[in-house]
Amino acid sequence: MSVARRTTTALLAGTIGVLSPLAIAVPGWAQQSTDGYFATPPPVDMSKLIPDERKPDKSYKQSKGCVQRSLGENIVLKSRPWGQEYLQLSKAQDIVKAATGGGAGKGVRVAVVDTGVTRHPWLTDLQSGGDYVAPTTKNQPPGLEDCDGHGTEVAGIIAAKPDNPEVGFVGVAPDATIVSYRQLSENYEPNTETASPPASSTGGTPSSSTNPPSGAQSSLPPSNGGGGGSGEGDQTSPGQSNGGRQLEKAGTAGTLKTLAEIIRGIAERNEADIINMSVDNCRPATGSITEGEQQVQAAVHFAAEKGIVIVAAAGNATDTCPQNDQPNAKKPKTIVTPPWFADDVLSVGAIDETGGVAAFSVHGPWVGVAAPGTKIISLDPAEGSGGLANLTFESGDKASEIQGTSFAAPYVAGLAALVKAKFKNLDGRGIVNRIKETAQHPAAPGGRDNFVGFGVIDPVAALTATLPSEVGGMAPIPSQQMAQLPPANDRSPTPVIVALAGTGGGVVALLITLFVMHTIRRNRPAEPGSARR
Repeated sequence: MSVARRTTTALLAGTIGVLSPLAIAVPGWAQQSTDGYFATPPPVDMSKLIPDERKPDKSYKQSKGCVQRSLGENIVLKSRPWGQEYLQLSKAQDIVKAATGGGAGKGVRVAVVDTGVTRHPWLTDLQSGGDYVAPTTKNQPPGLEDCDGHGTEVAGIIAAKPDNPEVGFVGVAPDATIVSYRQLSENYEPNTETASPPASSTGGTPSSSTNPPSGAQSSLPPSNGGGGGSGEGDQTSPGQSNGGRQLEKAGTAGTLKTLAEIIRGIAERNEADIINMSVDNCRPATGSITEGEQQVQAAVHFAAEKGIVIVAAAGNATDTCPQNDQPNAKKPKTIVTPPWFADDVLSVGAIDETGGVAAFSVHGPWVGVAAPGTKIISLDPAEGSGGLANLTFESGDKASEIQGTSFAAPYVAGLAALVKAKFKNLDGRGIVNRIKETAQHPAAPGGRDNFVGFGVIDPVAALTATLPSEVGGMAPIPSQQMAQLPPANDRSPTPVIVALAGTGGGVVALLITLFVMHTIRRNRPAEPGSARR
């Protein structure tokens, strides 16, 4: 064999040895998609940040009557709801009062972006934010009409302050200020009679299209008097909840566009310290992002950079919003916005009275923390009421128990108000970090999972713990604690595949090299004098 031929053979063997691991280590089917957005959204595109026009994006008309209730059937709850006891809220409120010398959450503004908030004697500091559905029909300031009842119940969990000493129910931060924005409604629908949106939502005489339709008044069924949430009316299926409000739902009012406008406007005009959004848009995961989602993503990033705490419900599993129960948790089949944007949004899952994750609470890598979300008691949302309710309305005329991640989120928003009141130097991200680090971490890798995130909130710990991350040290690795939740099935097989493939490639390259060298030696001419005699 010539020298040139031996050199060529050796170079070929070396090239194969180098390239084989690269070619085999990461097969195409094992590589992560570079163009799909599933668990993680794309980078923020701030060019999608839209201005707040402070009005509805289209014309809506009222299609169903607003929630009604007989005042004689208001319940008086002498014992505290289980969620308040579970979270030790009275102790947390006492800590803040002692530290500040004032009320629990006094001076902190919480924006409630929802179906509006009706005036109630136990909401002692309620302010108008805006109305993005229609001019009010009650001659109230924008945002202070709640035709659905949902937003008032959410606001009550945050800041209700009963004046009756016999009432056990109280809001998480009863001295906080509620700023109400009516952003959606299931009792309104797009007005096909006119294509132009209202000129303004700052009040005034409503048009005939906003008057309640005849014979459509809803009447909330009598409560059972016990406040346990076992009400009459439409009952939810196992693993589902009627407690949510879906954006861009057919035949209703409310879009991602107006949500983005409100968030941007709040931050730009400095109208609130905390934003609670018990509203969601749920869709199948396609590996893409919509324009409306991009607008919301830019808006929440803008607000978070301004120091605002942004809290959102994680979403409720329904027929149109399937549960994320697929084997690979990092590739969800359902995307929920705004929770998807976890870098800037603290999303809240729900637990039930056993302490376990509620079956309806949508799972996902974006879940931040969890809070009580079943058997909820809150303010009666009917106009003129001064009591409590344990039922809510869905689709205008279906009464059901108050439950859902919609009502877990305000527990966290209320806690954020308490933390803000006590730790005045903390910005929004610092408040979110404190809530996460002091939560009751699940027994899962890294102290978080896709069911309850970093765990159920712990208000007392959030208000008393000394965090290394706040005094210049590194945050401690959360210790694993016993929990009733199964570990998340989110381990990716890709690293193992890559390691095994790389090892196999190396072995193949070694065998090829040995074979080539053996061939070279066998074909090498015998040196003179080496033959046997």
